[in-house]
Amino acid sequence: MSESPKKYIYYSIAASIITLILKFWAWHITDSVGLLSDAMETVVNLVAGILALGALTMALKPADPNHTYGHGKAEYFSSGAEGMLILIAAVGIIYASIDRFISPSVPTNLGFGLIIAILSSVVNFVTAKIMLKGAKKHDSITLEADAKHLLTDVWTSIGLVLGLGVMLFTPPSWAILDPIIAVIMAGNIIFTGFYLIKKSYSGLMDNALPQSELNIIDKAIRDSAGQETIYHGLRTRKAGSQRFIDFHLLLPGEVTINKSHTLCNKIESCIKDELNNCRVTIHVEPEEDKASYDCDEVGGLCGFMIKNNNS
Repeated sequence: MSESPKKYIYYSIAASIITLILKFWAWHITDSVGLLSDAMETVVNLVAGILALGALTMALKPADPNHTYGHGKAEYFSSGAEGMLILIAAVGIIYASIDRFISPSVPTNLGFGLIIAILSSVVNFVTAKIMLKGAKKHDSITLEADAKHLLTDVWTSIGLVLGLGVMLFTPPSWAILDPIIAVIMAGNIIFTGFYLIKKSYSGLMDNALPQSELNIIDKAIRDSAGQETIYHGLRTRKAGSQRFIDFHLLLPGEVTINKSHTLCNKIESCIKDELNNCRVTIHVEPEEDKASYDCDEVGGLCGFMIKNNNS
């Protein structure tokens, strides 16, 4: 039985619960708005993990009469929602920092609080690395988004620890550094949020597969059917981990249906050997018939990208 990608989400949720406890403990004993911002991002991590679990559960459902292409696009809703949650967390961090700009105060027990923050970062770092391996293995945007969110948390926490660590050796007049660091963290979080939203939007808009994968498809067709093979109308898109590829293959009119079918199977196998989770549809047409050349502009972007790359 194949491994389910959902197990990686359980790792994320468990890590979020552990770090949530640690970071709110650090904030409680220090009263640092910087550490509060770190704790608030962890709340988002937990909610995002729960959303990701729901999205993956939906995406892994098989195709049905109402969703004949499957449910893979559910993953894009999860990454988009996670991006929105990150932006909301950033706004909350900035809001919490305003009062400290007006009335700066020196955090208490800062050394112990920073040790706790470092410990929580170690938990997130290990979990994120495991999830990135899972994302690559299962080609899941949901796992990738959640893992990158955790890594963002790690790097912002490291920056926070370094920044607040300076306050251990500075006079009370440097207390303004606490909200400044919090706002810098918020800016970094906003960048990550917009990245996830953009990637989600691209998936929902059925963007073509990347240039490297288009080149793989082109090579698979020509290696299987011959370097002078004529094909056009190539269209590609991705829904979650599923890739959808279709094109028109032009063959001599005397080629039998049986031979055409065998060739199409060979092309499909060649593509699937290089790209995971592919659904390939090939429409065979006689190359002598002028009507076979009626779709040069259908999916023209893919063909144009390949032609430019090979020229």
